[in-house]
Amino acid sequence: MLIRHAQTTRDAQACADIYAPFVRDSAVSFENEPPSAAEFAARIARLSATHAWLVAEDADGRVVGFAYGCPHRERAAYRWATEVSVYIDARAHGQGVGRALYTALFDLLGRQGYRIACAGIALPNEASLGLHRAFGFEPIGVYRGIGWKAGAWRDVSWWQLRLGPQNDGETPTEPGPPVRVERPA
Repeated sequence: MLIRHAQTTRDAQACADIYAPFVRDSAVSFENEPPSAAEFAARIARLSATHAWLVAEDADGRVVGFAYGCPHRERAAYRWATEVSVYIDARAHGQGVGRALYTALFDLLGRQGYRIACAGIALPNEASLGLHRAFGFEPIGVYRGIGWKAGAWRDVSWWQLRLGPQNDGETPTEPGPPVRVERPA
């Protein structure tokens, strides 16, 4: 497996194809319609400029998953926090793709200067809860009945993981530009 930075024209369709079943067939994503490849290309370009968007390729060069970081909130005091997500092709579940993507993503985001990774998990989603627990994420709260999807009001569980030090009284360095890396997982 190869973990690399996503490329807008090369990877947008694969990411859209992986994500579509999460939108159409589950309550995991709160989007109503699967985004097009063009929309994914725009998202990859926008988020890669400040954070990271990674893809995992299998031995045949097929994209089997993606993970990305994005701003957690817009206000300035939140700029050291990042929200993270990972999506894996159903045919690649249980093969360590999510773990490999998150390992690389958290390393990159930490090296950029982000201090906290936040993850919102629409419930129920035992696979995602298990992955986040395995990385040491801690539960921080639940938004009860926050979204209507698949015929029911859905809760979203929020989790966070410390990526770097937080020293009170010391002004932190601003998060830097994305770090580039491509490596086998």
